[in-house]
Amino acid sequence: MTEQDPNRPRVEPSWTAASGVPDPATRNAGAPGWERSTIEKLLMAAVVEQRRARRWRIFFRLAGLAVALLFLGVALGFIHPPEAATTAGRHTAVVEIDGVLESGGESDAEAVMAALRAAFKDASTAAVVLRINSPGGSPVQAGMIADEMRRLRGLHPSVPLYAVIEEICASGGYYVAAAADRIYVDKASLVGSIGVLMNGFGFTEAMGKLGVERRLLTAGENKGFLDPFSPLSEPQREHARKMLAVIHQQFIDTVRKGRGDRLKDSPELFSGLVWAGATSIELGLADEIGSVRSVARDVVKAEELVDYTRRPNIAERLAKRAGLAAGQVISRELGVSVDAPRLR
Repeated sequence: MTEQDPNRPRVEPSWTAASGVPDPATRNAGAPGWERSTIEKLLMAAVVEQRRARRWRIFFRLAGLAVALLFLGVALGFIHPPEAATTAGRHTAVVEIDGVLESGGESDAEAVMAALRAAFKDASTAAVVLRINSPGGSPVQAGMIADEMRRLRGLHPSVPLYAVIEEICASGGYYVAAAADRIYVDKASLVGSIGVLMNGFGFTEAMGKLGVERRLLTAGENKGFLDPFSPLSEPQREHARKMLAVIHQQFIDTVRKGRGDRLKDSPELFSGLVWAGATSIELGLADEIGSVRSVARDVVKAEELVDYTRRPNIAERLAKRAGLAAGQVISRELGVSVDAPRLR
């Protein structure tokens, strides 16, 4: 091997842009040790590429996590998406009552009243349709909704309020429907049950047979009223009947006020019986056969429907259920766990 002339210029190997390897034209040129330099550059390029790939992987993982957290926040109600603007055109507003009327439940009076207020407030609302599918429930919740319906009709006399009964509108559900201007049913809907009940169980005889002693300490001779493990005295039974009669009369007055002379004079009307939709029309409990769509199309003349129903999100439902469970525990501890009067 000949020695390299020290005065000869040193030539470094050039790199091709595409392959990242030394140009073959200069690969064998230059000073000894160019191979090591090439390997070092290749390793550095690989390290840079790995770091770049790792940064992208971290970015996509964080982006996916952010999207998942966003959807979770919306589902749980911690993040509220902007509410879509209601239609600018003339429309029929729909508010649903679905299920048992009870505080904190799916058909909560506060939620229904808020939806009714929003529906009447919209200047484009031609009429409000209350879609009802309820077996009844709390007389307090039903009364609050009925009172708010009458108040809103007084504030907005040009906006009619109709009730459309689907599967069932019994007891507390009918209490609400009676406050509407007109009631529409399907011929097979279940309508009526104008009555009040209070239910519970008595285990005093079973406890005697089993040798179980009930130790209930109260302040007030009637504090254990309707306790299922204590005997029910006749004065207490009579008191319960009077209380139910008062609530029943309130129910009857509401129905008579809402339906007026459309009601037929029948002794069974307020007995708690339920009738099919077609029969309810004959009795004056309802007006015509109709659905939400047919009422919007043929009666209101505004086919576009806008749903104003307030539906609780997952977080609200869990909180309400937790609150109800806590209330039930406290009621049991206080000895007042018997069901309250129900419009059913």
